[in-house]
Amino acid sequence: MALQALVFDVDGTLADTERDGHRPAFNAAFAAVGLDWHWDVDLYGSLLGVTGGKERIRHFCERHDPAFLDRPDADEAIAALHAAKTRRYVEYVDAGRIGLRPGVARLVAEARAAGTRLAIATTTNPDNVTALLEADLGPQAPGWFEVIGAGDVVPRKKPAPDIYRWVLDRLGLAPEECLAIEDSAVGLHAATAAGLPTVVTRSPYTAHDDATGALAVLADLADTTLADLTDLHSRAAAGQS
Repeated sequence: MALQALVFDVDGTLADTERDGHRPAFNAAFAAVGLDWHWDVDLYGSLLGVTGGKERIRHFCERHDPAFLDRPDADEAIAALHAAKTRRYVEYVDAGRIGLRPGVARLVAEARAAGTRLAIATTTNPDNVTALLEADLGPQAPGWFEVIGAGDVVPRKKPAPDIYRWVLDRLGLAPEECLAIEDSAVGLHAATAAGLPTVVTRSPYTAHDDATGALAVLADLADTTLADLTDLHSRAAAGQS
C-alpha cells in the first residue's frame, strides 16, 4: 500500500520536551502547593516508563509518598497538579523555550506540499500539543494535522495501541497506509501493536531504548526527507525491510 499519512508522536519526537519542559513544569506545580517533591533529571527519566502525566504522578506517589494517595481527594489533587503543570508547560512553550527537533519543520512542509496527510498520536495533553505547534510552526499549524489524538481520548495509554487505533479510525486508513514516527520503545510498541510501520528518532531520554521492530533508527530527522520515508515504507510493504 502507498504511504498516505505520517503519524507523529510529540514528546521526544517533535521536540525534546521532557527534560527542560515537562519536568520543570511538574516541579513548579509541586512547589506552588507546598509539596517537597522534586523530580531531577535522572528520576524523571525513570518515571518516563509510565505514560500520561496523571499516571506518572500516581506512580511516583506509590513509590515515594504513598500517604498522598490516602487523601480522600487524592484523585482530584492529582488532576489539579497535572492541570497546573500543563499551564506552566504552555507558558514555557509560549516563551520560546522549546523548539522543534532538527528536520521536523521541513518534513512537515514536504508532507503538506506532497499531499501526504498528517496526524498526531500522543499521550500528552491536547493543550500541550496545540501550544507547541503554534509556537514553533505558526498559529495555523494545528489545522495542518487532520487528526490529533492526545490526552485522555482513550482509556489506555501507550504502550497500548489504543491511541493509534483511535487515530486510524478517524483518518479512515489502514495501518499499512501510514508511517509512525516515535522516539521511544513505549511508543514503538504502541504503534507496531496497532500495525503501523514505525521509524524511531532517538531522544536523550530514549537513547538506549530497545528499538527492535523499527523500520529505521535515526538520531534525528535532519537528513531524512519525505522521499526517504516513502522508500522505507514501500520496502516494508514489499516485505524487504
